[in-house]
Amino acid sequence: MKVKVISVLEDNYMYLVIEENTREAIAVDATVPKRLLEIVKKEEVKLTTILTTHYHWDHSRGNEELVQLCPGLRVCGADERIGALTHKLTHNQELKFGAICVRCLLTPGHTLGHMCYFMWEDNCPDAPAVFSGDALFIGGCGRLLEGTAEQMYRSLNETLGTLPKETKVFCGHEHTVRNLKFALKVEPDNEAVKTKLAWAKARDDDDIPTVPSTLGEEFHYNPFLRVVEESVQKYTGKKDPVEVMKVLHMENDNFKKPAEPLDPRAVLALEWGLLGSLVQKK
Repeated sequence: MKVKVISVLEDNYMYLVIEENTREAIAVDATVPKRLLEIVKKEEVKLTTILTTHYHWDHSRGNEELVQLCPGLRVCGADERIGALTHKLTHNQELKFGAICVRCLLTPGHTLGHMCYFMWEDNCPDAPAVFSGDALFIGGCGRLLEGTAEQMYRSLNETLGTLPKETKVFCGHEHTVRNLKFALKVEPDNEAVKTKLAWAKARDDDDIPTVPSTLGEEFHYNPFLRVVEESVQKYTGKKDPVEVMKVLHMENDNFKKPAEPLDPRAVLALEWGLLGSLVQKK
């Protein structure tokens, strides 16, 4: 199983998973068709399936175009709101692509129909992988847009948290530095957070992806997987894990990086009412 990490849009990831014996390929969150098909052609594989984690446009907007360009393409997901959906999936449903096994894991929270995809190959020494969309990020997790704190707690700590610790985590966004800055606010004395943040900053400076992490690593620095830890509970002022999760989300939603200074031209344009003209010139 070969995984191609593809950076798209502002900070999204889509993935091409290749079965190296059959040369069959699976796309996870096919957002930018042209870029995806360029890599499909370069790798000399056949794209047969799209696995969509959730219906948001930055994870599914390429589906309709790809179905037109690739006759017979299957589009799979758990939410009927996903564009061009051909196969609706259920929790714990298993799929097979050559030697690649896929277990579909319903992980409500960010959206109610969010699905993660756990992949492995039998009798293979390589670590399994989970494609976690906007459920689990490196050092963080997605916002609660449709689900509840209890749902997110179960999704992260029970559904995903019980996967093998060596599982590689391929998430949907490059939010690692921001996530770890929040994690450091939650646990200022956590050396694992400090080390991972320094590493992530260096990767970010060199424009190198921080994916994948491993699930085992996440338990050391991701506060949303550490809701039973005394230091995280102390920060939130709560003991019940679901209440800890709820407070973490509220705090995280309000957590902001220092604002970048405005372009002086934009400041003048705002003062003179010329912002529209400035934007048009750009």
